[in-house]
Amino acid sequence: MWYDDFYRRTWLYFLKLNSEVFNMFLAFTTFVEKQSAHQILKLRSDNGREYVNNKFINFCTENGIQMHHTVPYTPEQNGVSERKNHTLKEMANCMLQSKALSFNFWAEVINYANYIINRTPTKVLKNITPEEAWSSIKPDVSHFRVFGSET
Repeated sequence: MWYDDFYRRTWLYFLKLNSEVFNMFLAFTTFVEKQSAHQILKLRSDNGREYVNNKFINFCTENGIQMHHTVPYTPEQNGVSERKNHTLKEMANCMLQSKALSFNFWAEVINYANYIINRTPTKVLKNITPEEAWSSIKPDVSHFRVFGSET
């Protein structure tokens, strides 16, 4: 998960191995910088090996990205992201339980929960959605339905 502090928008990427993080971050960086015409300036992460290695550090240094690592065992230093994770998990659990779905659908449900959150107004952004703040286009939510409905 990558989270933009300014726009409050979240992007999810599902990886099987931590070793895939660097290549996904390269793709994410290219995507975000092309879409927004802004450069990523700071990256806050924990001290996981996937973020603290020569490839990652060299890439960030070469591209002017400041790396900020939290102190081990202090998730509160990355509170907004931790809260976002918690909210996504709660939403996904509620959706899975409400429709008695298997845990096998976890990735799809988390992705759907994130889709909803990115299109839900927030006070921090003066009651606009993260998607609208990011793209300057008010998202159309007329296709939203009750989770699991057939219509």
